[in-house]
Amino acid sequence: MPPKKKFTKDQIVDAAFEIAKQEGIDSITIRKVATKLGSSIAPIYVNFNDADELVREVIHKTVELSNHILQENHTGNPFHDMGVASLRFARDYSVLFRDLVWNPNKYVHEYEQEMNPVLLDQMKEDADLQGFSDDELRLILLKMRACTLGLSIMGTSC
Repeated sequence: MPPKKKFTKDQIVDAAFEIAKQEGIDSITIRKVATKLGSSIAPIYVNFNDADELVREVIHKTVELSNHILQENHTGNPFHDMGVASLRFARDYSVLFRDLVWNPNKYVHEYEQEMNPVLLDQMKEDADLQGFSDDELRLILLKMRACTLGLSIMGTSC
C-alpha cells in the first residue's frame, strides 16, 4: 500500500480558500476540501478539529489578502484607499465579497473583527481625521459601510 499523502495546514487552507472563492464560504466542507486535495478526510482532521476551525483560517487568509490589496493602493487618503481596495477585492473575489459584505452569515463578524483595526489605523493617518477617538472612527467606518451598502444608519442619509 502506498504511503498516504501528507498535506500541510497551509495547503489545506489554500484548497478551502479556492472553494470559498468559487462557491462561497458556506460551501466549504471537509469532504469538498479532501476531494480538492485528492485525499481522504483524514489529513484535514489531523490539522483541524472541524469545518468551522478551517473556515476561520480561510477568513484569516481573506483578511491577509484584503490587507495586502489595501496596502498596494496606499495613497495616504484612507477613504480613497479603502474604496479602491474594496472595488478591487469585489472585482477579483466577487463570491467572497458577496459573502463577507453583502450576505449576512456567521463569519462576517470575524472578518470585521480582524479587518477593522487595520482600517482604523489607516484612518488615523489622515490629517482630516486627527483628534477623533477610536469610537468615533468606528462610527465613521460603520456609516461608510452602510452607505456602500445603500443603507441608512442612525436616521441619516449617506
